[in-house]
Order: sequence, then C-alpha cells, then structure tokens
Amino acid sequence: MGRVKKSGLTDRQAEALRALPSVEELVEMPELAAAIGEYGRELVVDSARVVVERLRSGILAGKVGAAAQLTRLIADEAATVFLPSLKSLVNATGVVVHTNLGRSVLAPEAIEAVVQAAASYSNLEYNLVAGSRGSRHDHITRIITALTGAEDAIVVNNNAAAVLLALAVFGGGRDVIVSRGELIEIGGSFRIPDIMTSSTARLVEVGTTNKTKITDYEKAIGPDTAMLLHVHTSNYKVVGFTAEVEIAELAALGHECGLVVVDDLGSGALADLPALAGEPSVHDSLAAGVDVVTFSGDKLLGGPQAGIVVGKREFIAKMKAHPMARAMRVDKMTLAALQATLALYLKPEEALERIPTLRMLNEPIDSLQARAENLASGLREALGDVGEAAGVEGSAAPAASINVEKAASKVGGGALPLLELDSYVCSVLPSAISVDELAARLRETDPPVIGRIHKERLLLDARTILPEQAELIAKAIRQAFYPEES
Repeated sequence: MGRVKKSGLTDRQAEALRALPSVEELVEMPELAAAIGEYGRELVVDSARVVVERLRSGILAGKVGAAAQLTRLIADEAATVFLPSLKSLVNATGVVVHTNLGRSVLAPEAIEAVVQAAASYSNLEYNLVAGSRGSRHDHITRIITALTGAEDAIVVNNNAAAVLLALAVFGGGRDVIVSRGELIEIGGSFRIPDIMTSSTARLVEVGTTNKTKITDYEKAIGPDTAMLLHVHTSNYKVVGFTAEVEIAELAALGHECGLVVVDDLGSGALADLPALAGEPSVHDSLAAGVDVVTFSGDKLLGGPQAGIVVGKREFIAKMKAHPMARAMRVDKMTLAALQATLALYLKPEEALERIPTLRMLNEPIDSLQARAENLASGLREALGDVGEAAGVEGSAAPAASINVEKAASKVGGGALPLLELDSYVCSVLPSAISVDELAARLRETDPPVIGRIHKERLLLDARTILPEQAELIAKAIRQAFYPEES
C-alpha cells in the first residue's frame, strides 16, 4: 500500500484521482460521438458525470484500479436510461404472494383486459346509454357485490388507502377504538397508528397486546367516539394466553352505540381453499354485521394492486363522495384487470385453474414433485455431466450437484404467517463457487432467477415456478456456471 498523505489518501489513490479525466474532456472524445448521436448530448454528459463520480467514490473507498474503457462505460450508462427497469423474472422462492417480486401474477384473462383497456379510448367515465358523463365505479361495483353479497363497493389503489379513506370519512377529528393487539405494521414500515394520524382520527387503544375483551371497548366508548376498527393481524400471530373479541360481537356493540364498525381484512380471501382455512373471509365479516370491510386485490384474491371496500350502501356512498377518494382512485388498467379477475370467481373451478395465485396455493403435492424432477433433469442436461466447473480450469468435477428435495413453501403477502405448504424443490449445490455467488449470477441472467438459500444450497421451489419457465431456468443456470459462453 502506498504512503498515506495528510489528506488521508494514499499515493495510489491520489494518483488515480488525478488520472480521472474531466466530464468535458470525456464528452469531446470521438469514441462518444455515436452515443451522442443516438442518445443526445445532454444525456451523455449526465452519464459521464455518473460514471466519473462512481469511479471517484470507488477510489476513495480504496478500490484503486485502472480507469479503463471509460467511454464504453459512459455509453452503457446512457443506454440503461432507455431500458425498462421493471423486469420479468422467475420467482423460485416458494413464496406465492411475494411482495418484493410484484405479489400476484395476473390471469391470462386479466392481462388481455389490460391490453384492451390500454390500446384505445374507453368508456371509463362515459355512460354509453345516456351519452353523458358516467362513473368509473360503475364498471366494478356490480361484480363485487354479486360475489360478496355487499350492498355497494368502491375500489382504491391499495388496502392501506382503503383504511385511510374509511378513517377519514367516519373517524376524522373523532375517536376511533382499536385493540392494542391489532396495531399492526405492514410492509414499508407503515403502521396503523400512523395511518390513523394521517386521517385526523384520534386513536384510542383498548385491551392489552395479548388480551382484549368486549368490556374494554364498552368502557372506552364516549361522546367523541365515532368508529370501532377491527384489524386482522394477517402478518403475525400471538399465541398462548390470548383472547380477542369476535367480529360479530364487536359489530353488535357498535350498532347498539350508533358507531360505524370497520373490518380491515388485509389480504382478503374469496376462494374456498384448504390452504386458506385460517384466513377470515369477506363473506364472514359482512354476515357478522360489519358496516365496512376493506381488503387487497393483489394478495390472496390474485388480481392487480387495489384496495377493495365493500359494505352497506349508506357508508360506501359517503366514501365515494369524499374528496380523498379522487386522489386514491384506480386507473382504467387496474379496473380492467380486477374486473376480469373477479369474473373468473363467478365460476370457482375455473378460478382455481386460471388465477395463478390460487393455482399455486392449490397445486397437488405429486404435481409439484413431478415438476421439480423435470426441472432437475433439465438443469443436469444444461450443465452436462462433467466439465470445467464454474470457471475452474481443468476441473473434472460436475459444476453442481442437482437434487430434488421435499421442502415448505409460504403463502406470503402478509397472510397466514405460520402456515407452511408442503412442496418440492430442486436443490443446486455448486462445486467451485459459493452459493451466494451462484445466487448473484442468477440475478444477472435474462430473465433473473430468484431462489432461496438454505444450508449452502440454492433451492428452486416448484410451487412458484410457472410451467413455461423451466427452460428459462436451465438456460440461466448454464449461463451462471459458464459465463464465458455468454
């Protein structure tokens, strides 16, 4: 290592910093003429700044190396602006409703509906019969009420928005009572107390973390109480010495005291599946007498991101009329996808087959085993029996050991946290690179393949791998172990 100067830099670092060309010098280089012609001078200048700053930060962090091929790096940086940052990928994690990977995959019918809605003008807010302005709510209300038995419905952009709107409409400036055991935090550090503060409603906590009784609610009700809020703790479970108030009992108390009762179901379940046996349904909440029920469209329902609100007509009408509803409304593509998804629910057997989320949750174990074995066979064929394992010259060992194992999948999406679904995985044990390096390489393939690491093996879970993706995974594995072929 070179001598450290008073500035804290070594001689090598100082020399490397001096060797960096200025942005102005770089942009005038003839090697960037083609990039300027294709992407424009302004973008190339900005890309040059990004690349130079990246190199400068690396040097200051001690990563001193030759600043070679700067013009190529700048051209590549400019090109990335034109590439879509959202990429299709293979979810081999076994988490069905994976929040970080886009949650539910849409049914073919929903995808087609989105394409149709986006490709031309539509009657989004136009009444074709009257020839005048219409409401976008009309496109979705009928099918939601038919499926749930609710009197009316409204759709907003996600369930957090649905809860926020309900709090603003029915509890704004007044007291809203919630059990302490239901003050949940959802993804992205959004918490029920924070959402309540944003709505201007005043939080009144009752009970304890593990036990809340109906008498706790009764004692807390006062002249400023406007609403009782029940929140389904979908992403965690408190077990042991616990007690909670049944939703029907809470609804009865609210109505006796003239209060609005809202049930935040979170994930929301419309299908009758063994895997969802522990999840409260929309039908159950409505049957219990709840005034307003909120749930997600892109979790257990298997549709697009949306917050669905159902309930009694007088309360839904107030929510539709609130100014905040316009800020939370969904666009034509979401409405189209949601309507097409819900239409499949009208024929339950068809929904189980056509909606990917439901199909994954309901797939038989023998089918999963067969798909895992087919995947393993394809991976072995892609890698070959022996070869130079992952860049180790002269290696005679297989690049990886490929096996089929029994494992457990998760529902995901903050639903049924304790439930493990029996599944089969294809395990990959690399011989010459670490499993972390293998996972990193697979994230760079096209499409990226995301699995999970367990005991130094990369597990590819058959449950969340779409049937048509097996060949893509085989190609990605080949590329990860033999990058020199790319």
